[in-house]
Amino acid sequence: MRVHFIAIGGAAMHNLAIALHLKGDEVTGSDDEIFDPAKSRLQRYGLLPEAVGWHPERITSEIDAVVLGMHARIDNPELQRAQELGLRIYSYPEYLYEQSKSKLRIVVGGSHGKTTTTAMILHVLAHCGIEADYMVGAQLAGFEVMVRLSDTAKVMVIEGDEYLTSPIDRRPKFHLYKPHVAIITGIEWDHINVFPTFGIYREQFAKFINLIEPSGTLIYCNEDNEVRFVAESCGRGDIAKLPYETPAYHVSEGITCLEGEPPIPLRVFGRHNLLNLTAARLACRQIGVDDAAFNAAISSFAGATKRLELVKAGETTAVYKDFAHAPSKLRATIAAMKEQFPNRKLVACMELHTFSSLSVEFLSQYAGTMDKADVPIVFYSRHALQLKRLPELSPAQVKAAFANESLRVYTDSSQMVRDLRDREWSNTNLLMMSSGNFDGIDLATII
Repeated sequence: MRVHFIAIGGAAMHNLAIALHLKGDEVTGSDDEIFDPAKSRLQRYGLLPEAVGWHPERITSEIDAVVLGMHARIDNPELQRAQELGLRIYSYPEYLYEQSKSKLRIVVGGSHGKTTTTAMILHVLAHCGIEADYMVGAQLAGFEVMVRLSDTAKVMVIEGDEYLTSPIDRRPKFHLYKPHVAIITGIEWDHINVFPTFGIYREQFAKFINLIEPSGTLIYCNEDNEVRFVAESCGRGDIAKLPYETPAYHVSEGITCLEGEPPIPLRVFGRHNLLNLTAARLACRQIGVDDAAFNAAISSFAGATKRLELVKAGETTAVYKDFAHAPSKLRATIAAMKEQFPNRKLVACMELHTFSSLSVEFLSQYAGTMDKADVPIVFYSRHALQLKRLPELSPAQVKAAFANESLRVYTDSSQMVRDLRDREWSNTNLLMMSSGNFDGIDLATII
C-alpha cells in the first residue's frame, strides 16, 4: 500500500505513519509545522517531509489511501487535490478500523483513565505472550511506538477518544471503532467547544454503547453516576454488562497492595488507578487471561507517561507529573498523593491549558477540586488564551472559580518557579498536573 498523510506531524498521525512503515507500506506525508518528538521520530524512520508545507503536486493517482489529520483545514490544498482525483480519504480512526476489521476490538472510552487502562491491558497481554495490535495515547515502556498494526494479531486494543474525527468528519473518534469489548471509565463534561452542553457530551457515550458489535460486552465504572446512568439506560439486550468498582486494597510503607493471599504489591497507586486496573482485568478476562496471570503481570506495571509519573525523588521529597486537567482527575490525583504519602505535605500545581479549562463558562466546574492540597497553585499562560482566541481571564476570576482562599494563581511561569525554589521542601512532595508543559519548565530542576 502507498499511503499519504496530510498533517503527518500530529501525535497520533506520526505514530500511525511509523506503524505502517514498520508494517511494510510505502508512507509519505506533509505538514505546515512539525515539532519534537514527532520531528525526531519521523526523521529516525526516514519519514520526515523534505520541506514544510502543503504540496498538492505530490498527490497523484498512484496513492492508494490518504489519511487526513485533525490539524489540517477543510480547504487544505492536498485534501482538495485528493478529492479531485477521487482518492480514498480516511480519517485517522477510519484507517485504524479498516486495519482491524477482522480482529477482536477492545475500545477504552471515558473522559479520564483511557490511556492508563489501555496501557494496563497491553502490559498484561505482552506479559502473557498474547500478540495484540494497538493504539494508545502515550509512549509506553517496552513499546516502540504508540500504534501497532500487523497481519498476524487477532486482537486490537484502542484508546477511544471522544474528540472529533477530522475536518470533514465531525463524529467523535470512538464512534468509528465498533468494539466487541467496550470500556467506559468515567463521564465528565469536556471539549465544550464541540459539545456545548453536558447533555450533548453524555449522549456521545450512549451512542458509543449502541455501536458495540452484536453480542458484545460493556465494561463500565459503577462508581461513576453518569456512567451508570448511561449504561443502565441502554436498551441493548444482546450485550453483556459488567460493572466494576474499586477493589479491596491497602497502603503499607508507601506501597499500594491489592488484598489477597498473598497481597499483590503494585507500582502504581491511587483509587482511580485501581479502578482502571479492574477495568483492565475484566477486559483481559474476555480474551482468556485468568486472574492469576493478570495479577502476576500487573504487579510490574509502572504506569504510562505523565500519569502519576515520578520525575525526581529524594529522602523526604518527590516530584510527580500527571496529565490531570479535568476537575474530577484533579481531585483523584491529589487524593492519591495524600493517601500514598500521608506524612508529607503536598504542593499541587495545575495548568489551565485546554479550551474547556480556559473558558470562563467552564471554570466553575473546578470549585473545590484542589482543597486537599496543602499548597494549591494554578498556572495559565495568556499566550494560550490568545492561541485559542478566548477572552482575557484574570487571576481573580480563576481564584473565585476554584473557591479556595489559599489558591495561588500565576501567569508567569518563571515567577512561579522562583517561588517554588524558595520553599522549604523537607517532608513535602510536588505534584505538577497539565495536558501542556507549563511553558517548557524542566520539572526535574524545580527542587
